[in-house]
Amino acid sequence: MTTTSSTTSGSTAARTGGTVPAPRPAWVDDVVARAGSVPPIPGFPTVDELSGRFHALAAQFPDLVRVRRVGTSRLGEPIECFEVGEQDPGLPVNLVVGGVHPNEPVGACTSLHLARELCTDAALRRDLGAVWHVVPCIDPDGARLNEGWFAGPFERGHYSRHFYRPAPAEQVEWSFPFAHKGCYFDAPTPETLALMRLIDDLRPRLLVALHNGEMGGVYYYVSRALPGLVEALHAVPAALGLPLDLGEPENPVAPVLGDAVFGLPGLGEVLDLLEELGVDPADHQGGTSSAEWAHRHGTFSLVAELPYWSHPAADDTTPTTRTQREVLTAKADALAADGRELTGILAAAEPHLTEPRTGPPTPFLRASRAFVPMFADVARHDRARAADPAAQRPATVAEEFSAADFVRMFRLRYGGMLVRALAAPVAGGLAGPELRRLHRRAADLLEDWQQDAARLRGTQRLDIADLVGVQYGSTLATALALRDEAAEPSAELPAGPS
Repeated sequence: MTTTSSTTSGSTAARTGGTVPAPRPAWVDDVVARAGSVPPIPGFPTVDELSGRFHALAAQFPDLVRVRRVGTSRLGEPIECFEVGEQDPGLPVNLVVGGVHPNEPVGACTSLHLARELCTDAALRRDLGAVWHVVPCIDPDGARLNEGWFAGPFERGHYSRHFYRPAPAEQVEWSFPFAHKGCYFDAPTPETLALMRLIDDLRPRLLVALHNGEMGGVYYYVSRALPGLVEALHAVPAALGLPLDLGEPENPVAPVLGDAVFGLPGLGEVLDLLEELGVDPADHQGGTSSAEWAHRHGTFSLVAELPYWSHPAADDTTPTTRTQREVLTAKADALAADGRELTGILAAAEPHLTEPRTGPPTPFLRASRAFVPMFADVARHDRARAADPAAQRPATVAEEFSAADFVRMFRLRYGGMLVRALAAPVAGGLAGPELRRLHRRAADLLEDWQQDAARLRGTQRLDIADLVGVQYGSTLATALALRDEAAEPSAELPAGPS
């Protein structure tokens, strides 16, 4: 997922709060079994393949699947929603959205598996007691720019060469309207507008935004604690052999409901923390999330974050000989140095990237202009955290690993996108000698960073079916927990982000 502000992280003590005590729900074992029954998945579907499979499902089950167009992408791609289940206006609505970040395609496979299971298993539909609305890919334009790695090989170097993530203000998940202190955003993308309208139209009981990370372990965000939910969210990855992520949390203000299970804070809370660290909230790029927008309707939100690759250090809470201050300082130093390299290349290239010679900026260039400065921003945030007396405590193995891998992630992601940004005019015959030289320099730098990442020992590539199993299982668990809560006479509306 990774918040657009790339905010700093809290302590292990903060992230290992006790699980809310509750009896084990009777449905947990069934959810775990269903999560473990996802068939093998060799790769991620392209936008066209995903659409074709959903339309084939609609043709096969015309009494259960209804299709409607809910929006249009910036490049004219139709955005479709598939309603799955019996047409009963008395049933609550659950909304599942894939592709909220286009470099996170696990949700495409999860949405398809969920829809198939709902169509073929009448008992499951009855148990869940809801009508499901599924948007397989909310950002088809962005997804197409990642398709170069969807079929593999699934290693970090190949991934980084074909990586694309929109600039923050162009991301569906982080371009919902928002106002807080000096921060104001009211320019949602067409894709975000489509999702806004859908949320406001459906007023869903449950919203599942299908995210995923890159390296580490499994972690979750939920609107609040529900009886048995944290236990179920732990049981699903454990049954599939996936670790929880017990390194640094990406959002330090999120309430801790259990190991690797967090509440969903509002963006205002995140910006308030940044302000405490000396960051002007007006510097925030983009808007807020789908979860915060849906909260106005009493919607409960789930985000299940899971990696493509894992490492034994992801859930190792053994103290190291280094303090958290040392770990944060080393991270800041590395990010600052890498940022200077990329900033220098981009600044030198800018005079050669002007219209009409090279045409309008590509999505890769717009994203590079937004993300390259974030290296220095995150470095400043981490230095501010390192100055906190609480940072004198020993860092855990998981925290040390996640800090080092954050640097690797930033290098590979945004170094890769800058190479793609400079490759476009080179490939199009629009680059002079200096721009070609800068492109080679960026490509050489990325190659060095790819080799550094490849030297990391112990990395394990996770099966896509297991990743889908975690998202599918956590979605079922949340839906069942909400169903049980609604059956209670004293049930209250969900309380989400403020």
